Amino acid sequence: MTSQDTTTQDAARESVTAAVLVIGDEILSGRTKDTNSGHIAERLAALGVDLREIRVVGDSTQEIAGALNALRARYDYVLTTGGIGPTHDDVTADAVAAAFEVGISENELAIAMLLERIRPEDLNEARRRMARVPHGAELIENDVSKAPGFWIGNVVCMAGVPAVMKAMLERVAPRLDRGAPSRARAIAAGAIPEGAYAAGLREIADAYPQVSIGSYPSFRNDSFHNEIVARGKDEATLAAAAAAIEGLLERLRAAGADVLAARTVPE
Repeated sequence: MTSQDTTTQDAARESVTAAVLVIGDEILSGRTKDTNSGHIAERLAALGVDLREIRVVGDSTQEIAGALNALRARYDYVLTTGGIGPTHDDVTADAVAAAFEVGISENELAIAMLLERIRPEDLNEARRRMARVPHGAELIENDVSKAPGFWIGNVVCMAGVPAVMKAMLERVAPRLDRGAPSRARAIAAGAIPEGAYAAGLREIADAYPQVSIGSYPSFRNDSFHNEIVARGKDEATLAAAAAAIEGLLERLRAAGADVLAARTVPE
């Protein structure tokens, strides 16, 4: 597994994997909408890191530790967001310490970072909670709130506030191992219903197992429009798969599949 001591390699690995663990009762209740996962996914994709899983857990030390142990054994990196603030329900640091079976205490450097923004007389017990760090972890600075995140093993713990999370992620990103970047081709299927091309699309997917192929319907201008997206790491293979998809759609249009769709309920 990759540790916080790893720096970006000159030669990209074939595959570097990651998971995101979103932490917070407010996410599960729907009160707060998770926008962090989407940003992390885009940033990792640009680095050539394959995001394989996103999981959401509440503010439970046991649940967070269990999820972390499952994910960190499976992927090269686990990036967490949420639960490192000053209130009683911010239990991520304790959960990480439990998962790694290490102690946790106030970190002097973290206290110094907090004092860059908070007056000494205002650094109360609640705010000092943000300086509690699992033993052996490295701090992640941020230029927004000064309260640090931390990195231990292959687990990167960041804030839940989007602006702060983004600042922390930019500190971390240059040090992540990188894999071969994925490329994407989007092919418009228009009004051709998914049911008309599903069988042919499966044949193409079977013929190009290195390429991830998905069909994505959308509704706009009072009608359905379908789009097929192919993703892969090898440009030549991706281009061949995209050409096969375009050929399939051309044959269906010639057979009148899009006209048929206009007279039926869209799929």
